[in-house]
Amino acid sequence: MVAIRLYNTRTRQEEELVPLIPGKLRMYVCGPTVYDRAHIGNARPVVVFDTLFRLLRHVYGEGAVTYVRNFTDVDDKINAKAAQTGRPIRDITDETIGWYHDDMDALGALRPTHEPRATEYIGAMIAMIADLIDRGHAYAAEGHVLFDVRSYAEYGRLSGRSVDDMIAGARVEVAPYKRDPMDFVLWKPSDDSLPGWESPWGWGRPGWHIECSAMAKELLGETFDIHGGGIDLQFPHHENEIAQSCCASHTGKFANIWMHNEMLQVEGKKMSKSLGNFFTVRDLLDQGYPGEVIRFVYLGTHYSKPMDWTHEKAEQAEATLRKWRERTRDVIPGEVHPGVLQDLADNLNTAGAIAELHVLANAHDAPTLLASARLMGLLTEELGGWETEGPADGATLSALDDLARRLARLREVAMDTKNFSEVDTLKQALIAAGVEVRMSKAGVELLPGAGFDAEKVWALKG
Repeated sequence: MVAIRLYNTRTRQEEELVPLIPGKLRMYVCGPTVYDRAHIGNARPVVVFDTLFRLLRHVYGEGAVTYVRNFTDVDDKINAKAAQTGRPIRDITDETIGWYHDDMDALGALRPTHEPRATEYIGAMIAMIADLIDRGHAYAAEGHVLFDVRSYAEYGRLSGRSVDDMIAGARVEVAPYKRDPMDFVLWKPSDDSLPGWESPWGWGRPGWHIECSAMAKELLGETFDIHGGGIDLQFPHHENEIAQSCCASHTGKFANIWMHNEMLQVEGKKMSKSLGNFFTVRDLLDQGYPGEVIRFVYLGTHYSKPMDWTHEKAEQAEATLRKWRERTRDVIPGEVHPGVLQDLADNLNTAGAIAELHVLANAHDAPTLLASARLMGLLTEELGGWETEGPADGATLSALDDLARRLARLREVAMDTKNFSEVDTLKQALIAAGVEVRMSKAGVELLPGAGFDAEKVWALKG
């Protein structure tokens, strides 16, 4: 069995994944707050942890992996939308969950094993809060219940900051009922206009952080293998999850490995509505970007690094996938290439795995290419069909393959003679035909690019 190594944010080092229960893997990933369409930044952790889910299922078996991703369906943003539109909260959350499923399905994301809604676990949250009070880690004040941050000595370990530093450097809610500025809300009161539930502390609703702790405990147990999410959740959400879960646990532990994906930019800039570069996943799909192309762009950058969505990357991804789909048409998948599997097992190195896929494509090993790509959620039957429309048909792609082999031979001769004039002439002619020319040690690859002209390609082939 291949050894999987993952970077643990909490220990700040790569660690071998050793299941807490032999042969079983349990993973929790923070899901969306369902009040609007998911933007393309929200989609990055979906693709990252879907890829990890696929890897875990491949290594341990489909039935051995339990993946939980929640829906937060009680939140002030949802309440505000309900007040603004006059629509029932349940109608808004049901509609938004449907949108989310449609959009993530379009990116090739498998449905998790469980997708709990926070409102279905209010009882578990109340029980956990009561337990924290009994253990001296939380207190009730003016209809609120707050977690006593100073009662947990390891608070701040995940984000690498002390409590005093956090107070000095962060905006914290100042309230007269708080014993300490960093104490956070576990339960808060609701009036008649807001959703609420009966509790020992009055009519109210849960704070955000307690939701994930309660749902994770109910579905995965007090301690499980992997907890994931975006780096923006590291503090305060994940820090608070650790504190309340460890203090409510009989083992004093929570997730074994913590993983965080970095943020997403658009054309080199932070995504924001004010800059006009804010896009939902549905926006990109409606603009004609196939979901498989979006997924490929995401996988081209390691999850731990900031990712830049650009139109150029999408064009390159589309050209590559179009060629790979033509090459693997009517092919029976073979075995996953060991290099692809090893890259994914090495802290989910998707960029390295894609480089291996390019080598397989250049080597015309279609069965291995197909099996290896499908491990990453690419070239699947579910995401296919879009490639039948576009700039190059199968015959033209075959012509490009012939030209790639000709260019490779010319380059090989030129390496000996030191005369690259024929190489440069053919390369420039290909570029003029709208062909992207990729030359590396692995070989020569030709892809239809912007302004692709099939007639010029056929003229070059002769």
